[in-house]
Amino acid sequence: MARENRHVYSTDRGRIAEKSPQEKRHQGSAIVRIQRETKGRKGKGVTCVRGLAGTDSELKRMLAEMKKRCGCGGTLKDGVIEIQGDKRAEIKTLLEARNYTVKLAGG
Repeated sequence: MARENRHVYSTDRGRIAEKSPQEKRHQGSAIVRIQRETKGRKGKGVTCVRGLAGTDSELKRMLAEMKKRCGCGGTLKDGVIEIQGDKRAEIKTLLEARNYTVKLAGG
């Protein structure tokens, strides 16, 4: 088994930080779709927001604002913002205030 020769500390520079990967940019669409999903979550519903364009850090800022407005938790997975619970109405008003074209998808 080959060992990876990777320095984590040097006496002349201290701790050596690893290079961070490039920030991923997500392609958006003309219409932002908001959908409630329960599949694969043991019956717990989440509100998924798809179609927002931006980098991971821009989407995380948007996620933080949504979580604060809705008063619940959430996450960012592969460019899709997931907010806990059925918060479609609150998210729709927030995005429409920012001049996004929003469509409620699904049931």
